[in-house]
Amino acid sequence: MSDPLDRLIPEARAFLTELDANNSRDWFTIHKARYHAGLKVPARILLDRMAAHLGTGTATKLFRPQRNVRFSRDKTPYTTHLHLLWTTSDGAQYFFGISPDYVASGGGRMRFDAPSLARYRDRLPRLGPALQAETDALAAQGARLSEPELKRPAPPVKANDPLSDLARRKSLTLWFDHDAGMTDPMAQLVRDFDRLKPFQTALTALLAD
Repeated sequence: MSDPLDRLIPEARAFLTELDANNSRDWFTIHKARYHAGLKVPARILLDRMAAHLGTGTATKLFRPQRNVRFSRDKTPYTTHLHLLWTTSDGAQYFFGISPDYVASGGGRMRFDAPSLARYRDRLPRLGPALQAETDALAAQGARLSEPELKRPAPPVKANDPLSDLARRKSLTLWFDHDAGMTDPMAQLVRDFDRLKPFQTALTALLAD
């Protein structure tokens, strides 16, 4: 019997491509059973399997397809991506996303809350070199680093400091881009998330209460 994850990526990309061309409640309602069987069910299986790999206390989230259009000029009702999130007991976040344009995995923190950001900036001069080393090592392996939010580094780091890029951040994520033909997402995510663990440990050291 085939693994339900084997067809997750091609089924998701095909469905989302069609949704992109027919982004309406009528179309989605007609194809809701297909979304459930081809995307939602296998995505939840992947969430559960990877949560077991990441350890006790890992929380999971499958982002809903409905868009919040209340304050948006774009009134199309559905997102054209499938996004999964794991959050471990120490706050580390891991991601997996599928769309017509990309298949990507990643890790880090999507947002530092105010207390975490204060700790991050306070500890950066002392603990930042270890985080920078892990970030550089993953970038050398092909990982893609998220863009910093600030134009200038936050104090106490100066503009010419080797840590200036890290000091410009209010979030930090690293991403691996994958071929759409990936056939074993579970195995790939195990490899990717294991590669990210030293980076996650270094980042947690700056953020943890």
